[in-house]
Amino acid sequence: MKPLKVGVRLGLVIGLLLVSYYLGRPLYWEIQSRLPELRLPSQYFSSPASVPKSSPSGTIGTSEDSSEEKKQEVKESNQLFNVSTTDSGEGAPASVKEEKNGTLGQVSDQNSTVVSEASLHQALMRPVWEVPAAGSGLPPREAFALRKEIVEFRAKKNVIVVTFANHAFMGFALTWVKSLTDKGVTNLLVGAMDTELLEDLYWRGVPVFDMGSNMKTFDVGWGTPSFHQMGREKVILVNAFLSMGYELLMCDTDMVWLKDPLPYLERYPAADVLTSSDAVVNTRDDDKLEDWPRSPAAYNIGIVHWRPTAQAKLMAAEWKEQLVSDDLIWDQNGFNDLMKRKLGPYVDGDTEVFYAYGGELKLGILPVSIFCSGHTFFVQRLYEQLKLEPYAVHTTFQYAGTEGKRHRLREAKIFWDEPSYYDEPGGFLSYKPSLPESLMTGGVHSVQTHFALVNHQLTQVRTALAVALALNRTLVMPELWCRFDRMWFGHPGILEGTLTRQPFLCPMDHVFEVNNMLKNLSYEEFGEAIRFREYSFLDNPRLPSEVKESYLKVEFCDKATPGCDSENKNVSIPGSIILPGNATDTELKEAFAPYTDSKLIELSSILGVFSGFSDKTTEQRFRRRVKTYTGIWCCVQDKDPGHIWYDIYWDEKPGWEPHPPETQEDDHQPF
Repeated sequence: MKPLKVGVRLGLVIGLLLVSYYLGRPLYWEIQSRLPELRLPSQYFSSPASVPKSSPSGTIGTSEDSSEEKKQEVKESNQLFNVSTTDSGEGAPASVKEEKNGTLGQVSDQNSTVVSEASLHQALMRPVWEVPAAGSGLPPREAFALRKEIVEFRAKKNVIVVTFANHAFMGFALTWVKSLTDKGVTNLLVGAMDTELLEDLYWRGVPVFDMGSNMKTFDVGWGTPSFHQMGREKVILVNAFLSMGYELLMCDTDMVWLKDPLPYLERYPAADVLTSSDAVVNTRDDDKLEDWPRSPAAYNIGIVHWRPTAQAKLMAAEWKEQLVSDDLIWDQNGFNDLMKRKLGPYVDGDTEVFYAYGGELKLGILPVSIFCSGHTFFVQRLYEQLKLEPYAVHTTFQYAGTEGKRHRLREAKIFWDEPSYYDEPGGFLSYKPSLPESLMTGGVHSVQTHFALVNHQLTQVRTALAVALALNRTLVMPELWCRFDRMWFGHPGILEGTLTRQPFLCPMDHVFEVNNMLKNLSYEEFGEAIRFREYSFLDNPRLPSEVKESYLKVEFCDKATPGCDSENKNVSIPGSIILPGNATDTELKEAFAPYTDSKLIELSSILGVFSGFSDKTTEQRFRRRVKTYTGIWCCVQDKDPGHIWYDIYWDEKPGWEPHPPETQEDDHQPF
């Protein structure tokens, strides 16, 4: 029987490896969690039970200098997260305290390379944000495999909250963790898809496990093969956690928690699955689950709560098999196809949870007003209009890739940047925009009145970018206001049934290609990069007081007015001055030279401030650069193509009108 048993297990391993090859990634952690005696060798091991001898610092595969340098950087950045960096091990399990003076996972005998499996796992069982002891080394990669005892240590009330990412989403992962711990939620884990993220999160005290994906560390982009690989990783994770018997709140890393969601989820113990939705029209005005017959939109798997019931496990297993059998299926489409195979009726005596999948799984749709998409949160602001407290925001419905997601969270003041983000060398520049009421609300809402409002703002932003470049300062973008919404398809301006107000404060990516603005462009062709910050930057509570209190308020006067060119003497910071308007970049540099120590320059207006660059090459480079900044409005109904390009130099073209491109040759940014 024993040979047969071993043969069956080896057959299972071979089957898993074949599936891994088919999906384009190893199932390292899944094999480890299920069959620890058949562990795959990791890059750190010559065999499952031994490690190479460590460097003098005790760090495997890392020099002493680089290890200490990394930990010092982490220590400084962790001040943002109120992280304890003491070496005493206070608050850590006793076994961790005992190892604080030596290399984690290594026995005291210097001639021995045997790894204590228990000590390796205990090294990872620390409170969230408690960083490893000084002088300790990085545990071997095998220690980070997903195991039930690690989940058991983190889970509370049998619930675990999980996300996963590669290193390109490091900032999102930290933001996600902090959004939970700030609400008192610590039963969380982050799956690392590459070793860089694994190591960085470990040194910051974030509970992390190795997904064994060996994925690229850069942003893979929506819809790419690597993007689909990430979706399959998610399905594997869901099945793994359910098989362990835990309730799972599975999240995409590009979402942020605004309120502890667990009490809300506890309100629906009958539900096997609770899912977020892409619906932009709410069916409830309170905080109840959506009314499923009136909410036909796609379910969004960026936030899904799973209970380890028989029906949930059955559905998750079929979902996994579906994706294994066809690598062209998008994981979210597969989820929807299965869930919507049969819908309804409501569960007996219930008006919120309903039957789905095969008619036996109990499903609920989280309310879109408080478990928000990028549209219901940033555009409609449904929670404000309905006077509700939002639980979460997922950065969907945006138009500038990962950089656009990050910028939206920054606009909402809920992205956790490093301290250096708030004190840029050279200082900051802001201005009070001109927003005539006639452009905001005058006339009927139309494509023409929308572009009239946006174009008026574009000319001001263009001038502000030029002034920021001239003064080598970081521009704080103004609020942008729109009269029409943006989508990927034709619509009448505001989506039918939504509560979008007109005009509304629109995200920057509705008008600007935020990702293009952050690209490293050739200096010879595009000149110096122009730094910028989100419109809410100066209101962010993390902005240091030394920046807030070091300001210079500036008003401008007409050069022809007597006394306008008089010198501003003995002006201290903070203070205010009056300068002649309609100045060149050279004149602006000279006028502001005495105030380079001011962290913030606040202009009372940007109109009539700048007359141009003295150097024609600088002017040409600036024009090329900012012409790449604007995007499209989409879309006019019943026309293909129906989008219209914004033109930051629209005012230089007499008779300019907002029209879709007539030919393919015309369909490009207005270079």
